[in-house]
Amino acid sequence: MGIRTGNEYIESLRDHRTVYVSGRRIEDVTAHPPFKGIINTLAALYDLQREHPRELTFPSPANKQPVAASFLVAKTAAEVEFRIRAEQMRADFNYGLMGRMPDFCNALVTDLATGSDDLGARDSRLGANMVRYYEQCREEDLCLTHTLVDPQIDRSRGPADQSDPFLVLRPVRETDRGVIVRGAKMLSTLAPFSNELLVAPFMPRHSGEEDYAISFALPCDTPGLKFICRESYDDGRGDFDRPLTSHYDEEDALAVFEDVLVPWERMFIYRDIEIYNSIMMKRLGYTQLQACIRGFAKLKFLTGLACHIGEAIGRTEALHVRAQIGELVAKVELIHGLVRFGAQEVAESKAAAVPPPAISATLWVLIPQTQLQAIQLIRELSGSGLILTPTANDFANPEIAAYLDKYLRSKTLSARDRVQLFKLAWDMIGEPFGSRQLQYEWFYAGDPYYTRSRFYGLPMVQDYKDIVTRLLHRGK
Repeated sequence: MGIRTGNEYIESLRDHRTVYVSGRRIEDVTAHPPFKGIINTLAALYDLQREHPRELTFPSPANKQPVAASFLVAKTAAEVEFRIRAEQMRADFNYGLMGRMPDFCNALVTDLATGSDDLGARDSRLGANMVRYYEQCREEDLCLTHTLVDPQIDRSRGPADQSDPFLVLRPVRETDRGVIVRGAKMLSTLAPFSNELLVAPFMPRHSGEEDYAISFALPCDTPGLKFICRESYDDGRGDFDRPLTSHYDEEDALAVFEDVLVPWERMFIYRDIEIYNSIMMKRLGYTQLQACIRGFAKLKFLTGLACHIGEAIGRTEALHVRAQIGELVAKVELIHGLVRFGAQEVAESKAAAVPPPAISATLWVLIPQTQLQAIQLIRELSGSGLILTPTANDFANPEIAAYLDKYLRSKTLSARDRVQLFKLAWDMIGEPFGSRQLQYEWFYAGDPYYTRSRFYGLPMVQDYKDIVTRLLHRGK
């Protein structure tokens, strides 16, 4: 089949999936008004592949049909570079604002497929299942999402010690056809608009929690699978008033499994704590790379927004403001440099060539911190102007439009253009869309303190300590 068109993607969503929003079931997600903006954005991403096949596709190993670059198992540094350019182009297309754009889970299943030997260490069928699933996703150009996190019931207890052993997703029983599972997972971002849901390993499992060490994939319209979504942020106010919300609200959902059948051929990890805990640490090269590229794209957008706001109201004439923006630019370029360095430091392999994992880990310490700095700078530069932002309807009212044109213009912009710029900033910072973005990115790679603490145990820490020890023992 190869790459799909945007219309083919939209048509694929017209199935029997069970999606609830604001207390009611959505019978057709493509017809639900708050969903139309994000679905059209996703469709445009699929069309982008058709428009730029040389940059965004490669010949399928199965039939030479063009397939998405995010499925490429790179064997050389040049192929990694190709992946980076493709993912940068697609991340720039949505300004880095879609954490669960299809590229992310495409990269994830590619990583897991390259780790099929690890998945099949005790049962080769599980590794073979992952390879077949990867090939299906690649050939059918499916839109995937994943669900990772156990419900936040009582974090002081493990999943087996909760008040109900089926609060967290686990098997109920085995059948000839597969495994019946029950329970819930979160945070299923993009689930209402995806073709497939991958239940991926994430939270570490401990002895006695074998039933919770499972990983599999299912179509999103599987009987018994329900998605209960948070309220939609897109209220139909359009590009002027909600320029980001109206296009990039990915939606998040609780995935509820009510005695759902998982066919054996779609099971990748089954009651194996060691493999469950290790696979994501060992096999996330392309996934981390895609996340870092998207993070860089978002930082470019935020930095450009800060510059526009500062220039619009004359703030950039002050030395300290130039210094603040300059510091932000320096950090963004540092992140860009690390991405480029990672591409050059690839270890070529017959299995899969990926950048050094320490580089991606470093980036996911720096990226959330720099995004927070950028957002705070936009807030400081905007001041009260971030709050006073009339609507498109106000400018259309002849009784007040002249007042707005007179009093809300800026040094460089008309009143309408200035308000449109500040509404963009407010959507990124003050609206539910922007607040969710900040929270989402801060925990994107898991608990940020845990992420940083892992660096304390890296081998180079001992090297740094040895430098001091050498100096202290000098001459002894």
